[in-house]
Amino acid sequence: MGAPPTRPADRAFTRPRRRPIAAAAALAALLAVGAGVLVGLSTPAPRPADAPEGEFSAARAYRNVEVIAAEPHVAGSAANDRVREHLVGTLRDLGLETEVQDTVAPEAGQLSGAAGGATLARVRNVVARLPGTDPTGKVFLVSHYDSVQTGPGGNDDAAGTAAILEVARALTTGPRPRNDIVFVLTDAEEACLCGAAGFAVYHPLARDGGVVLNLEARGSTGPVIMFETSRNNAKLVEIFGKAAPHPVGTSFAVEIYRALPNDTDFTAFLDRPFVGLNSAYIDGGAIYHTPLDVPARLDRGSLQMHGDNALGLAREFGRTDLGDLRAGHDDTYFPVLGGLVRYSGWLTVPLAVVALLAVGALGWFLRRRGRATAGTLAAGFGLALVPVVVAPLGAWLLWAAITTIRPGYAELLDPYRPVWYRLAVVALSVAVLFCWYALLRRRVGPAALAFGGLAWLAVFGVLLAVAVPGGAYLTTVPALAGALAGFAALATRRDGPWPVVAVTLAAAVAVVILLPPVVLLFPALGMGMGAVAALVAVLLGLAVLPVVDLLHPRAGGQRGLLALRARRLGALPAAATALAAVVLAGVGLAVDRFDAAHPVPTHLMYALDAGTGKAAWLTREEKPQPWTDGYVDGTVSIADDFPGLGATELRGGPATAAPLPAPKLDLLSDTRSGDQRVLRVRVVPQRQVRLLTLHVDTGTATVRSASVAGRAVPVEPGDGRWGFGVVFHAPPPEGVEVTLTLASAAGPVNLRAMDASDGLSGVPGFRARPAGVGVVGSHSSEMLAVARTYPL
Repeated sequence: MGAPPTRPADRAFTRPRRRPIAAAAALAALLAVGAGVLVGLSTPAPRPADAPEGEFSAARAYRNVEVIAAEPHVAGSAANDRVREHLVGTLRDLGLETEVQDTVAPEAGQLSGAAGGATLARVRNVVARLPGTDPTGKVFLVSHYDSVQTGPGGNDDAAGTAAILEVARALTTGPRPRNDIVFVLTDAEEACLCGAAGFAVYHPLARDGGVVLNLEARGSTGPVIMFETSRNNAKLVEIFGKAAPHPVGTSFAVEIYRALPNDTDFTAFLDRPFVGLNSAYIDGGAIYHTPLDVPARLDRGSLQMHGDNALGLAREFGRTDLGDLRAGHDDTYFPVLGGLVRYSGWLTVPLAVVALLAVGALGWFLRRRGRATAGTLAAGFGLALVPVVVAPLGAWLLWAAITTIRPGYAELLDPYRPVWYRLAVVALSVAVLFCWYALLRRRVGPAALAFGGLAWLAVFGVLLAVAVPGGAYLTTVPALAGALAGFAALATRRDGPWPVVAVTLAAAVAVVILLPPVVLLFPALGMGMGAVAALVAVLLGLAVLPVVDLLHPRAGGQRGLLALRARRLGALPAAATALAAVVLAGVGLAVDRFDAAHPVPTHLMYALDAGTGKAAWLTREEKPQPWTDGYVDGTVSIADDFPGLGATELRGGPATAAPLPAPKLDLLSDTRSGDQRVLRVRVVPQRQVRLLTLHVDTGTATVRSASVAGRAVPVEPGDGRWGFGVVFHAPPPEGVEVTLTLASAAGPVNLRAMDASDGLSGVPGFRARPAGVGVVGSHSSEMLAVARTYPL
C-alpha cells in the first residue's frame, strides 16, 4: 500500500531535495545583502587635516566646530556676536565677498513661535558670494549659526556651518564654477526661522531664487539623509544621485516630512522661487538641544558625509544650467547598496496596480496547480493581517512598559543608548511573525500564507500610491518581485534549484527595499514611535516568507508524532526570538542608565508678575521627575497670565518673588480718528533678555492692524483673555516699537508686556541640579520670564 498523498496545504512554493543546504544558502545570501545595505547606510571615514586641498576634510571642519560651539550662543547674545565675527573673518580670508545682513524679519511662513501672534526677530545673517564665470543662476549653501539657549549646538548647527566653511575653502582652491555660489549662514533659526526668512524675502541676492542646499542636524551621529526636497524634484534627485558621493535619501522620507509640522531654514525658501534639497543626520537624538550637544559629541564620520555631499552637489550645481530644474513631477527614489535608484512618479500608480494584479494572478495559479484552495487563499489573506497589527501593538506595549520602569524617557527624543531597545523591537516583530507562521502553517499552508503576505503588500502599495505616492515603492516593489518569484517557482521543477533561487532573489529585493526604513525610522521617529519600525519589519518578514519556510522542518505527509515534532520545532524560532526581545529590553534597561554623562532630562521655568509680586515655578513635565517635583505641586500656576510663554498646560508651584524689573512700556503717541484708536508704544527691556512679547487684553480692545519695528504683521487673535500678541526675538537694548490700530474702546486698553532671559541660578529658592539631572531640550527650559500689565 503506497504512502498517503500530500495535501495542497502541506506544500510550499519550493521543495528541494537538499532542504537544509538550500536554507543555509538562501539565508547566507540574504545576510550578505543585508550587510551590504547596512554598509551603504554607514558613514565614511573622516579625512585628516592634511587631506588634499580640493577635498573636504572633517578634521579641518572640526576646528571651526570647536570655535562655533565653544558655548551657547543664542540669537542676540554676545556669544553669538563672537561666532559671527569668526565666520565673517574666515570667509573674508578666503577672498569671498562677505557681508552681514542686519534686518528685522518675520517668522518663516508665520509659523507658531514662542507664543501666539506675530513673531519677528532682529537677525544678522552672514552672506558670502563666490562669483561664477558665466552664471545661469545661483546656488545657495545654507546653515544656521545660532544655537539654543540650553546648549552650544556642536551638532545643531555648528556641524552644518563648519561644513559650509570647509566647502567654501575647497571651492576657492580650484577653478571658479560657472554659477554663483552663495554661502548663507543664518541667524535666529532656533528662535523662529527668521534669519532664513529675512534672507529669502529681503536680500537682493535672493530676488531671482536659485538652488538651496540646506545642512542640518538633529542628533550627533548616523548617515546624512536627504529628507526633504522642493516640489517637482525629478531633476534635483537625478543630480543628487550622481553628484552626492553618499546618496542616502528616500521619497518616502520626503512624503512623511511634508506631512509633519517640523520646519528648518529650508521652509523659508519653499514659498519663494527656489528649488533645493534639505539634508541632516538624525541619530543620537538624546543630546538634541541640550547642554550635551558639545563638539566632542560630534561623529566625525557624519561630518565628513555632510561635507562630501555638500561639496559634490555644489560643484555639480555650480556647472549645471540652472535655467529650469522643475521637472513637473516628483521622482520615486531610494538607496540601494550605496547608490540611488529612482523612477518617475508617473509610474507609481501603474506599478501598484500591476503588482496587485500579479499577486492576484499568482493566487489563481496556486489554486490551479493544487498548491492552495480558494478557502486557504482567503484564510491566508485574512490571517496575514494579524502580525501586521500585533507586532506594532506589541512594540507600543513594550515601550510603554519600559517608560513605566524608566519615566525619564518621556522627556527624551530617544534614549542615550537606544540600540538594545531597537533590537528588542525587531526581535519582538520577528517573534510575532514566527509564532503566527508556526501556528498556521500546517492548517492553512505555506503557499497560502505567502500569498496572503504578498497580497497585503500589494494592497498597501495601492493605498500608498494614492495617499503617499513617494512611499508606495516600499510595498509595491517587494510584492511585484514576490509574485514574479512565485510564477518562476510554479514554472520549474519543485525538486530543482530554481525555485529556491527565485524566492531568494525576491527576498533580497525586499531586504534592499525595506531594511533601510527599518534602520532609519528608529532615529527619525524615536522609540516612542518604534511601532512604525515594527510595522515595516513585519512587512519585510511577510515578503521573505518563502525563504522562512525553508527553515521549517518537513513532516511530509506523516501524521501523529512526526508532525507534532515538526510543529514543535517550528515553534522554536518564535520562542527564541520572543525570549531575545525580553533579554534585549532588559539589557537596554541595564545599560542605558541615567548618570552624570547621561542625565535624566528635566524642565523648569520661573515666571514673575512684577505688578502683583506673584511668582511661580512652572514645568511642562506631565509627571514631574523627583528633582522637578521639589518645585511644582500642580496647585499654583500663573501660566494664563503669561501669554508670551505660548503654553497654558503647565504644572506650577509657588515661588519667591525676585527683585527683577519688568520691561518698560513707553507711550510714543496716542491718536483717535472716528471709531479707531492708534497706539504707538516702545517696549524696552530693563535687563539682558532673549525675547520680548506684547499682548492685548481682548476684553479692553480689538486689534485691527499692527506693525512691529516698521514691518506690518498679520493680526490673528488668539484664544482666551490675551488675544493678539507680538513676539520679538533678539531685541536690541533700545527696545522695539509697536503700532496698534484698535477699535475704539470706552476705557483704557490693557497691554501685557513680558521679557524672558535664560538661567535660573540667581533666582531665590533655586537649587543647582545634582549630577545625573539634566536639562530637557526645549526652547523654554531654564527660562526666566517677567511680565507686567500696563493700562493705556
